[in-house]
Amino acid sequence: MNIIKTQSLDFEYDIYDDKGNIIDRNLALRDVNLTVQKGEFLAILGHNGSGKSTLAKHFNGILLPTRGKVYVNDIDVSDDSRIYDIRQTVGMVFQNPDNQIVAAIVEEDVAFALENLGVEPAEIRERIDEAMKAVDIYKYHRHAPHRLSGGQKQRVAIAGVIAMRPECIVLDEPTAMLDPKGRKEVMKTIKMLNDKGITIVLITHYMEEAAQARRVAVMDKGSIIMDGTPREIFAEVERLKSVGLDVPQVTELAYELRKAGIDISADILNEDECAKELTRLMK
Repeated sequence: MNIIKTQSLDFEYDIYDDKGNIIDRNLALRDVNLTVQKGEFLAILGHNGSGKSTLAKHFNGILLPTRGKVYVNDIDVSDDSRIYDIRQTVGMVFQNPDNQIVAAIVEEDVAFALENLGVEPAEIRERIDEAMKAVDIYKYHRHAPHRLSGGQKQRVAIAGVIAMRPECIVLDEPTAMLDPKGRKEVMKTIKMLNDKGITIVLITHYMEEAAQARRVAVMDKGSIIMDGTPREIFAEVERLKSVGLDVPQVTELAYELRKAGIDISADILNEDECAKELTRLMK
């Protein structure tokens, strides 16, 4: 069953002059047709300016289509009367956790949206404890967020979304500002949430992160040009390079070895698979 569906989606940004008059429009999304199944883990790849973040903002009504439709659980995101239902269904996590954290104490930040919605205090306590434990930041519940690492801050932001109990979480380059340790922490959290049945849409420019998804869509010039499993997508090395994208390092290694005439598998995605193939070749 679909949780998100786009139909012939176009989106144009207005371009203004110095006096605030619209002088032109930039077509950022072109005829995007995409479905996301409940429980899926979809990664969306694309170089800067490809439209991936613009697309993500349509999934819970932050942006509305210029033409075409976007549906969340069959609700049209353009229906103002249903925006609460849409944002209860699809939560958003952005690139910079400092821009999402609003309180001076971790647990107060996780509770912020629930308090604004008027949720009963007892239920707030239950939900925030559950959310903080889910992303392994409960031990910091009385800490000041600014004293946490980047990865820990991002997990606080994710906990705030989890506390809303959405069916789907869209993460727009959530590891872009993190060091390798922080990226690993956040990816572990994302995979754990997906294992629990939460639909994940991950916008990323890290190929190794996309390789951990169950499905990958590739964007270029506002359109989806490839859609398949990570093995299917990353086997198309030349095509990805033609639109300014790389592949996971081990996939690149296998690609170069094949070019050199070595009979190694073309769909290697991780170090373990690469090691097994190399061992096979040595034997």
